[in-house]
Amino acid sequence: MSGFGHYARDAIELEREIVKRGILLDVDWEDHAALRTMAHEALTCTPECNLQMLRDPDPKRRARAELYALASLMLEVMRQSAEIGVHTHGGPAWKAFGRALIEEAERLGPRPPPA
Repeated sequence: MSGFGHYARDAIELEREIVKRGILLDVDWEDHAALRTMAHEALTCTPECNLQMLRDPDPKRRARAELYALASLMLEVMRQSAEIGVHTHGGPAWKAFGRALIEEAERLGPRPPPA
């Protein structure tokens, strides 16, 4: 399996960055309701919304947008590794936020593809 180790390394690095944003945002990874609220925002914020948050002078708003981008990257790492049969997973912070994202996506239902 050599050559595929970067998926595990990427997941570890993404988990670390997710935790850092969580510290800045005072995220309690065990507060499911708060995570669902963040997941809703992550799933409903348009690219323009995210760009606006990334340019905001408030470091907490920027950190939220960065957290959402990191979540998207983690999903992509997991998808790519699954395509070649490599099981990749994040740590506790990702698992908590990922679960909230999945539940919120199911609640929101299908979304139209981006234009």
